[in-house]
Amino acid sequence: MSNKAWILAINPGSTSTKIAVYDGESPLFLKNIKHSQDQLAQFQKITDQFQFRKGLIIKQLEEADIPLENIRIVMGRGGLLKPIESGIYSVNEAMIRDLQNSPLGEHASNLGGLIAHDIAKSLKGAKAYIANPVVVDEMIDLARFTGHPRFKRKSIFHALNQKAVAREHAKSVMKSYEAMNLILVHLGGGITVGAHRKGRVIDVNQGLDGEGPFSPERTGTLPVGDLVRLCFSGEFTQKEIINMIKGQGGLVAYMGTNSAYEVEMKAFEGDERASLIMQAMAYQVAKDIGAMATVLEGEVDGILITGGVANSKWFVNLIIERVRFIAPVHVYPGEDEMRALAFNGFRVLKGEAEIKVYQ
Repeated sequence: MSNKAWILAINPGSTSTKIAVYDGESPLFLKNIKHSQDQLAQFQKITDQFQFRKGLIIKQLEEADIPLENIRIVMGRGGLLKPIESGIYSVNEAMIRDLQNSPLGEHASNLGGLIAHDIAKSLKGAKAYIANPVVVDEMIDLARFTGHPRFKRKSIFHALNQKAVAREHAKSVMKSYEAMNLILVHLGGGITVGAHRKGRVIDVNQGLDGEGPFSPERTGTLPVGDLVRLCFSGEFTQKEIINMIKGQGGLVAYMGTNSAYEVEMKAFEGDERASLIMQAMAYQVAKDIGAMATVLEGEVDGILITGGVANSKWFVNLIIERVRFIAPVHVYPGEDEMRALAFNGFRVLKGEAEIKVYQ
């Protein structure tokens, strides 16, 4: 057996599978495998893509001459499991069952743990884990109320990136994440704003399908009465309404693109509507930051802005102008989920992480 201890990270998305191999905190190999619609159309369910995607991962690793015997940790992107606390979980039979038949529906990220487990069991001495899936739920009871007992607020957000950035920031200021109060803003295809109190996300908007600011692909919170009337108008099917909210909302609905960069360029070229829409999106993000400041009772050590859209200095500054009175603002552009997965795997190797059991 090799004395190397490498980490393989696997992050399946809707039209791609990202893989990375790390030696400690140093990346050795990064690959974004793209999948065409024609390739994926042959599969009825997302879980049916298992062997197809796993085969491509092994092929890429072999072509890159990655010695598989060096891999000790396989980190999979966590999927739509039952609500769980944040942390690192070993992939067990209960998790495999729920990833195959998710209680929250199908999502490509469900394949992460499944493929990680299958690869790990074929490698001597390797183990499979997931870290901080989107269903991380640490919300306080007060945050769960909606206004009617039939409905309860859910915690579904960019937990992996928010937690990784929070820990990175805490380390940079020589503090413990568990000793800080932070507001994390993830600006991606969806936008989530979380109140992190002493290492726990006690409130966050449900960014998957319809709460909080509008984003490049999602509508965010809509006027409830108008939405109900539209649902019963006979004009749209349930699937069409859901697609309108998730995937075809936000910038896609307003501007016909999910690229914040494209809309920003139009604004810079003098398109007043494009400028107004970007300003409105920033305005809504700032409002949610303000709301989370009240959740933390004004005791905020920092506001951290991350995600792909955080690469836009103009857009980020629109937010900062409205929220800088609350706390210092720090910007961590991009959404390096592969690095976040590898970082959690490295914590396992160093014995720094508590390994939790999914039930």
